[in-house]
Amino acid sequence: MHGYTQDKEALLKRMRRVEGQVRGIARMIDEDTYCIDVLTQVSAATSALENVALALMGDHLKHCVSEAAAEGGPVAQEKLEEATAAITRLVKS
Repeated sequence: MHGYTQDKEALLKRMRRVEGQVRGIARMIDEDTYCIDVLTQVSAATSALENVALALMGDHLKHCVSEAAAEGGPVAQEKLEEATAAITRLVKS
């Protein structure tokens, strides 16, 4: 079971909202909306995706990483490295 399982419906709701935002941005571009207005919506969609990513990362740390840390050994080290890499990707994006 994944750490986000309990929050799955909330995450899916957020993703549907992001999907709607992205469709709205495409429509704005198609309708030649003022570029600053489009950029504002792109920023909002980006922020919404980042919030989903942060929620997933939090669940991963609370569930998968904490369980592995309790076990110790190479599994714990692997999960810590995996989480560090994921955080690095999030920060760089």
